[in-house]
Amino acid sequence: MKPATSREELLGQLAEVGRMAVARGLVLASGGNLSARLPGEDRFLVTGAGTWLDRLTPEDFALLSLDGETLEGPAPSSEWKLHARTYRVRPDVNAVVHLHPQYTVLVDAMGYPIRFVSLDHAFYVHSVGAVPYAPNGSDELADTAAEQARRHDCVVLSHHGCSTVGADVGMAFRRAMNLEEAAIATYRMLACGDSTTAFPAEAYAQLRHT
Repeated sequence: MKPATSREELLGQLAEVGRMAVARGLVLASGGNLSARLPGEDRFLVTGAGTWLDRLTPEDFALLSLDGETLEGPAPSSEWKLHARTYRVRPDVNAVVHLHPQYTVLVDAMGYPIRFVSLDHAFYVHSVGAVPYAPNGSDELADTAAEQARRHDCVVLSHHGCSTVGADVGMAFRRAMNLEEAAIATYRMLACGDSTTAFPAEAYAQLRHT
């Protein structure tokens, strides 16, 4: 998925990601929300309230300013603050994906860190932030998640889901997929009684400097 250069391309990519997220079991029904910053602007598209991510059409997206003013479209997702405040602290980010991946939520709820096993986990996820539970749509959730996003491209929202970011829609979703895959691997290792296996530390340190 190449970086989008127009509003129309962004809408198509977001709809495609929505379909893939539901097909992969990363979110159910009207859970989760997606957004993308318009190229070269401080306005962003975000899924509307109550939309199902596998049924998105251009009419299902609201256009917002970073201050939260709805400029076009339907009422935005209740999580619009999470997206807006992440964009404010990360000017390099052009897409935010908020999903409810089951193993990511479960491993975090059990009190275990998500471990990286493969090169893709280490490279794309890179590091994982986490925030305590806060009500969805709240200032507390948006502010704490944005603060973690200053240092991490993947943030676990305790007992809720995850927020992943990227320079484009494809990268933000790639990170969400790899985060959940790493969480599944972690869960399986824990089920086998393994609490130490992880991507080689020396190789991980080299990746962090590339």
